[in-house]
Amino acid sequence: MSIQSRTLRGSLFLAVLTFVLTGSPALSAATGEALWNALRSGGHVVLMRHAIAPGTGDPADFELGDCSTQRNLSERGREQARNIGERFRSNEVSDVAVYSSQWCRCLDTARLLGLGEVTPYEGLNSFFGRREQRDTRLAQMRELIDREAGGRTLVLVTHQVNITGLTGVFPSSGEMVVVKPGESGLEVVGTLPP
Repeated sequence: MSIQSRTLRGSLFLAVLTFVLTGSPALSAATGEALWNALRSGGHVVLMRHAIAPGTGDPADFELGDCSTQRNLSERGREQARNIGERFRSNEVSDVAVYSSQWCRCLDTARLLGLGEVTPYEGLNSFFGRREQRDTRLAQMRELIDREAGGRTLVLVTHQVNITGLTGVFPSSGEMVVVKPGESGLEVVGTLPP
C-alpha cells in the first residue's frame, strides 16, 4: 500500500470520527445513571423501539389483529424485553404510563416489560411502507406526549421509523430514546441501549 493511499484512508477515518463525535446528539447527551435519574424524577418520555423481531417490515397482506400475519418477537426479543423491564425496576423507575403501537411485536414488548397496564394507541403504529401516514402519525405521537407527559414517566413502545421521524435518532431493537417535552418541542436527553 502506498503512503498516499494510507494517508487518504487515515484522513477519511479522522473525518468520519470527527463527524461521529461532534454530529451525534446521543454522544453529547446524558447517559447511564443520569438518564435513569431523569426517568425517576418523572416528566420524561421514553421512545422505545420494540424488542428484537427478525426481518424488516411486515408481509403485504398482514392484519393488525392477527399476530400470525405479522413479524413477531423472537425468543431473544422476548428475553430482551423482560431484561429491559428489569432494568426499569432495578433503577427504581416505577411511576410510568405505558402506551404501545397496535402491532403485536410492540404490544408483546410492552407487556413483557412488566411495568403495568399497557394502552394500545393507533398513533404509535408504524408508517413504514405507508409514507402518506407519516405526518398524521407524528402529530398523533406529539399530541399523546403533550397530553400525557407530566409528573409520570411516559413509555411509548413503537417502531424505528416513528422514533426517527420524531427525533432524528435511529434506534436499534429495544433501544430507548429519552426525550424531555418543552415549549420548543422535544429535547433528546440521551439514549439507553437495550
